[in-house]
Amino acid sequence: MPAYNAEKTLEKTYKDVPKGLISEFILADDKSSDRTVEIAKKLGLTVISHKNNTGYGGNQKTCYKEALKRNADIIVMIHPDYQYDSSLTQDLVSPIEKGRFDIMFGSRIRTRREALDGGMPYIKYLINRIMALVENLILGVNFTEHFSGFRAYSAEVLKILPFNDFSDDFVFDQELMISAIAYGFKISEYPVPVRYFSESSSIQFLAGSKFLLETIRTLFLFILLKLRIYKSRIFNFK
Repeated sequence: MPAYNAEKTLEKTYKDVPKGLISEFILADDKSSDRTVEIAKKLGLTVISHKNNTGYGGNQKTCYKEALKRNADIIVMIHPDYQYDSSLTQDLVSPIEKGRFDIMFGSRIRTRREALDGGMPYIKYLINRIMALVENLILGVNFTEHFSGFRAYSAEVLKILPFNDFSDDFVFDQELMISAIAYGFKISEYPVPVRYFSESSSIQFLAGSKFLLETIRTLFLFILLKLRIYKSRIFNFK
């Protein structure tokens, strides 16, 4: 759980995870100014607190490094803002356990009505759909979305991909997934309910604009890789 000011939603997210499924919960706190750390410790989570704010990507790096240190087989990442239904964790983990896929993610956009009825702002839905179309065409996949914050990985994925070289910002997820597609990992999605409400985290306009531009840049790097013109460090697989 990469956390930042998640005191209002952390406990609900944690309690919805099926009991006995996860061997250890790791929460990396990115210098929250609320009671996130206090609540996480009361719940018995393993807590790593950053002395300085490292950014969304930097926070995930801490989570993955700690999980790999513990020799995890499958690593699940979920935003602790209760936007994703953590009770569906088993549905993401099972296909990896069975060896069918290397990466699974929860998609919030099975249908337009479900996404909008769940509270997703129309402009975010529209941007999500446009970017999904663009990314699908360039990457040769057919996902309903590419911006999910609920994902499960085989540990081998994180051992091979150079995630320490990825951005510390919001584009981290995009770099990781595009890198995984370039490597040839098997990836699939599973529908999850949309839950937008006042306590849900939401990227702000300027940060969102920067994220979209950096995503386009990453897609361009993928094209250059496929054309054998230039190999970015995000594709330096181990």
